Amino acid sequence: MIPKSPTEAHEIHKKNYCVLGDVYEVVMVPKELELEKESSVELRFQVPDVRQAIRDSMRTREVREFVSGALAGAMTKAVLAPLETIRTRMIVGVGSRTIVGSFLEIIEKQGWQGLWAGNAINMLRIVPTQAIELATFECVKRTMTSLQEKWNQDECPKVKIGNVNLEFSFSWISPVAVGGAAAGIVSTLACHPLEVLKDRLTISPEAYPNISLALRNIYKEGGIGAIYSGMSPTLIGMLPYSTSYYFLYETLKKSYCQAKRKTSLNRAEMVLIGAFSGFTASTISFPLEVARKRLMVGALQGKCPPNMAAALSEVIQEEGLKGLYRGWGASCLKVMPSSGITWMFYEAWKDILLVERQHL
Repeated sequence: MIPKSPTEAHEIHKKNYCVLGDVYEVVMVPKELELEKESSVELRFQVPDVRQAIRDSMRTREVREFVSGALAGAMTKAVLAPLETIRTRMIVGVGSRTIVGSFLEIIEKQGWQGLWAGNAINMLRIVPTQAIELATFECVKRTMTSLQEKWNQDECPKVKIGNVNLEFSFSWISPVAVGGAAAGIVSTLACHPLEVLKDRLTISPEAYPNISLALRNIYKEGGIGAIYSGMSPTLIGMLPYSTSYYFLYETLKKSYCQAKRKTSLNRAEMVLIGAFSGFTASTISFPLEVARKRLMVGALQGKCPPNMAAALSEVIQEEGLKGLYRGWGASCLKVMPSSGITWMFYEAWKDILLVERQHL
């Protein structure tokens, strides 16, 4: 073994060690343990790509159905706001008892703009309500259909009691009816305060001239509970309406297409079937709607029934059974075109946002 020269040893020594010291002593440590006198911390922030997130979300079927419902609701309410104003006034007993009389009375007292009283809050209400309602209906209907198919494929569980065989099957449950009920419940829970605001602005525009003042006055009158006044009767009235409404539309659409041997409806057929579905559902649930409106705006007239049964009883005592259908003509005048036009706009937007996207 050849010994290394002092120069080579010194070079190796320099490569493998570093010198740390001060005026008192010198310490030699390996370079792996060398302490850096300066260290830099680098922070990187990545701004989220909002546009890409929106594009990704729009690829989902549920979001496109939600957007279709919002657009359909906005376009429908912009056209039919005057009918909604007349209908609400007649139901709660404000002003004339006829459609023409209410129309002329509003024009005389408030001018043409009075026909759109409360329309700003109505638009704010209907856009999320219609979007949530239609998207919930489609989602629940698909989910129920999928669960039924999976249940049938896996064979329904059976129980034998003596000579009796019991088979648990959910084929008797209508996914459309369940979807309709869920749509009404979810949309009501989410958007009920906007319904209260809309009615107050429509009935008493003098006391509630704008949204902010209406919110302040309602809160002073009864706190948070006042904003949700009439929630229970609304849910009770909404359940039979939304269930029958969606069930009728889907059933009539399917039956008509089968009879005509076609795969889809044209726009005029959508309007007619939607209008008939709305008319029938409204007729079935209208007494509950009268009671609901009485409860929601009863405070404005100085008398508010304690519950829905009391409201119905009050109407019958004052006006008889026909009082349960007071404003029914105005309601049908509003509900029928509203239902038909909403389905037409909704199916049209679905064609644009869903069908055409599938071919891209």
